Amino acid sequence: MPPVDLLLATQNPGKLAEMRLLAEGLPFRVLGPRELGIGEAPEETGATFIENAVLKARHYARLSGRLTVADDSGLSVDALGGGPGLYSARFGGPGLDDAGRTALLLERLRGVPPERRTARFRCVIAIVEPGGREQLVEGVVEGRIADAPRGDGGFGYDPVFFYSPLGGTFGEIDAEAKHRVSHRGAAARAAAALLLTP
Repeated sequence: MPPVDLLLATQNPGKLAEMRLLAEGLPFRVLGPRELGIGEAPEETGATFIENAVLKARHYARLSGRLTVADDSGLSVDALGGGPGLYSARFGGPGLDDAGRTALLLERLRGVPPERRTARFRCVIAIVEPGGREQLVEGVVEGRIADAPRGDGGFGYDPVFFYSPLGGTFGEIDAEAKHRVSHRGAAARAAAALLLTP
């Protein structure tokens, strides 16, 4: 049986690369939006991770006519009242890149002791089938924010997200180890189980 097309609904190159890795070995031909000529990303107007994941999946499924997987994820820091949370990718405004957002996060946490720097990554994945059926899964991983970036792996806030069981930040530990414990890895495994269920 030929592989089924599976559209990963993100324009973020780091996220797309990570999601491709997580989809390896599945019986799908994994595509990104640009491979289908889709350069238009929807405005993320949802009030929750769930709402944003669903609106992205619906948007790309409608434009492509293909089985579509979209995620919405973010970092919630307890000392910042759960921020940046839903606005993780837009933290500090449109002029900042990953390094700039990470620097701003560390600035906001200056003077906060390690025991109060607890944080979690959360990922919600929405699956939208061409026929309109929708399913949701999610994954969460607990950690704390390091006092400075460490490692050059991953993307986004990975270099400052310290995961105690592996003794390093998500920027330091290798990709395979990260995927076994990460929020996106957990959500992707749950999504794969649904996708592989007839």
